[in-house]
Amino acid sequence: MERGGRVTAMATQKMKLKGKHLRSFVRERIKTDQAMLVTDEYKGYLGMGRVLPHAVVKHSETYVDGIAHTNTIEGFWALLKRGLFGQFHSVSPYHLQRYVDEFCFRYNLRGVEAEDMFLHTSTAAWG
Repeated sequence: MERGGRVTAMATQKMKLKGKHLRSFVRERIKTDQAMLVTDEYKGYLGMGRVLPHAVVKHSETYVDGIAHTNTIEGFWALLKRGLFGQFHSVSPYHLQRYVDEFCFRYNLRGVEAEDMFLHTSTAAWG
């Protein structure tokens, strides 16, 4: 999640939420020389400071530490979960990435007028 910007997400197996997989995900999607990563205390993020500057928000103590917070990405996860469980009710692992992509698309175009979103979607669909 970029501050004030776009979100990118990837469905993955729980066993791939370890440091090496997360670092690979970050390297693929982030200009590490121009960014700072802000996370919670999840152990999978240990060693992320080797990839780019990394701030950790300790939710047991605070939710905001200066400019470091995870509120934006937590808001996205809340929308995604509410959509998956409240709107679609059941999502197979086979199609999960498609649903994640849809919610990223919706989130990234959240400030766009409906007509412009329609034009963007229809133009993208027909290439």
